[in-house]
Order: sequence, then C-alpha cells, then structure tokens
Amino acid sequence: MKPEGREGRETSAPAPARKKTGPVPPELLRQLRSIEIRTRRLANEQLSGTYSSVFKGQGLSFREVRAYMPGDDVRWIDWNVSARMSEPFVKVFVEEREMTVMLVVDLSASEQFGTRRAAKAQVAAEICALCAFSAIKNNDRVGLVLGTDVIEKLVPPKKGDKHVMRVIREILGFEPEYSGTNLKLALDTLSKVAKRRSVAFVVSDFFATGFERSLALAGAKHDVIPVMLVDPRDEELPDVGLASFEDLESGEEVVVDTSDPRVRAHYKKAMLKVRREREKLFQKLALDSVIVRTDRSFVTPIRDLFAKRSRRMHR
Repeated sequence: MKPEGREGRETSAPAPARKKTGPVPPELLRQLRSIEIRTRRLANEQLSGTYSSVFKGQGLSFREVRAYMPGDDVRWIDWNVSARMSEPFVKVFVEEREMTVMLVVDLSASEQFGTRRAAKAQVAAEICALCAFSAIKNNDRVGLVLGTDVIEKLVPPKKGDKHVMRVIREILGFEPEYSGTNLKLALDTLSKVAKRRSVAFVVSDFFATGFERSLALAGAKHDVIPVMLVDPRDEELPDVGLASFEDLESGEEVVVDTSDPRVRAHYKKAMLKVRREREKLFQKLALDSVIVRTDRSFVTPIRDLFAKRSRRMHR
C-alpha cells in the first residue's frame, strides 16, 4: 500500500467542489476570488523585486547593427556589413526577457488529503497562483499540465490575468478521471510540449516512483523546481487507537493500532526515509526544491527560494 493514502479517524480537509462543465459553483468562485486577492497582492509586494532577477530569459536576440565605437567588443563586429560600408559596424543585442512558466501539478487522489489548514490540492492552487501572478506581472507566459495516471488537462502557455484565473480554476475545480500518480508521464509531457527552455514548477507530494530519469531529462532542458507538499500526517501518526486507513489512490484499506509506539515510530522512520531520498535526488540533479506544508504559510518557502536563488546569482 502506498504511504500517501491515509485516512482514518482523523478527517482530511474537504476537497474543493469539482465540475468539468457547466456553471462555476459558488463555493469555487469564493475560493478563486480569495486566492486571487491574496496571491496577486503577495506577488506584487513580496516577490516583485526577486522574480525577474532569479529567472533568466531566453538569452540575447539580435536588434540592429550600428557603427563601431571605441570600447565595443570586436567579437560583435559584423564583417559583411563592415565590408559593404567600408567602415566597422557591430551587432547590437538585447536580452530576450520573456519566459514561459510551466506549472506541472499532481492531481492524484492523495492531493485531496490534508489535516490542517487545507488539502494539498488547494495549497497547490495557491502556490501556482502566486507563481503565475509573479510571471504575468513580468509579461511572461504561463502554461499548465495536470496529471494523474494520465495527462488530465494541458493548458497552452499564454499571458494575461484572465488566463491566470483559468489556470487556478483548472487546478481547484477540475475533476480527474483517474486517481493514481504517474509523474514520469507528466514530466515527459513537459519535455515534449515546452519546446524552449522554461521555468517549470512541479507541484506534488512526490510519493510516486519511477520518475527519476524523466526528472533528470526535464531538468537538463528546463529550470525545474520541485515543490514538495507535506501534511503533518505524512510524517507522524496520531495516537487514536485502532484506526482504519485507506489508500486514496488504490482504495486499499488496512487497520492499524496507532496506540502502539513501535507502529508510530516505524511509520515516522519510513516516511522520513522517503522524504530524504527525494531531497537527495533533487540535490543530485542540482534542482532547487522547496517544501510547502499544509499547516503553514505557503508564501514563506517560495519567498525564501527566490531569495536563495537571488543571493547565489549575485555572488
């Protein structure tokens, strides 16, 4: 049984209302409006100064040629134009700042789990909204890949506030056809659909397996940032006596005596091992990763990530 499917006497946070078609439910509209207000303000106030400095564009693009001036780099002399004009001319380049930000979101059943402030799926929507509003503020494009066992939804990258709201709505309000996790497929899809180098936030609890090579390949092509979602019950079982736990993805159930300290200790050790293996993988692939907990602010870890990258780039 996978460790992510845990439900027992502790009640998980309610999942967002989900509809594929038809009018948007009032509860979902309220959630969307609340997330928009908070994340737009946070993107403007707390991440405005760091986003553009820690994510690079596509490099330099040619703009024009002009007459050579003392101090110009001789490597940029345009010899063809210089020969025609009988005097030296140099190529002028400008930074191509526009980027594509891809949001790769795990919407498997385990993402509906959450025992504190919110379910993982809602935290994922908040994180993605913050990143998306930061992106459009800098005139970047935002795209979305929603995955379970299959690719449930693919939203091509676009600009604009309306597009960001559509992305957030898809994460919060989409009803997946399947319940399992196939991160390998999601990462392979990212590598196929994002032709140019992009910034890719991969949001998941990362309990899946078999995605390591796909992550390495995606990381070689794109600036991949794993965002690991963690709930307190992912780390430690409460002492509630005999409890029935269900794997949200497979439906398998098991009865566990949580009053036994050996059981709780074994669970804690096993889950800590899983997390450390994931962190070790990210470090090995030289990926900047971040842990966001369902019982704490989602802003602080993202802001700290941006600050860490900014310090590293300005050394």
